[in-house]
Amino acid sequence: MEWIKVFHVMMFTSWFAGLFYLPRIIVNHAMSEEAAVHKHLGLMEYKLYRFVTPIMYLTLISGAVLTYLNWEYYFSEWWYGLKVATVTLLVVYHFYCGRLVKVFADGKNARSHVFYRFFNEVPVFGLIVALIFVFVRPF
Repeated sequence: MEWIKVFHVMMFTSWFAGLFYLPRIIVNHAMSEEAAVHKHLGLMEYKLYRFVTPIMYLTLISGAVLTYLNWEYYFSEWWYGLKVATVTLLVVYHFYCGRLVKVFADGKNARSHVFYRFFNEVPVFGLIVALIFVFVRPF
């Protein structure tokens, strides 16, 4: 079980690296006015999203395996349900980032870089909440 935990933490960390960086590229994309820069940032967004999506699935699968191996404990804890809800919101955020990649690729962005600067901070709060639920285990 320890090896699965190590794998889960590695995948979780890698997924969050993508969740932190992809919206940052989107901020820069929204700020750019040059066609060549738009094309380059769009390619970066696309490649990063394609790379980090399987990592998200590996995070979810390894987390599900860990839950399965100790399900009686996890399903009796309040904090675990809240952690799962947090992860669910982060998955929704991830897929919304994928939608934004398509919006920018199609040249249909209607929001300013200021919106994306706030949007960029969402995974920070998700990380903080998830870590509190895992390590502090409130309730």
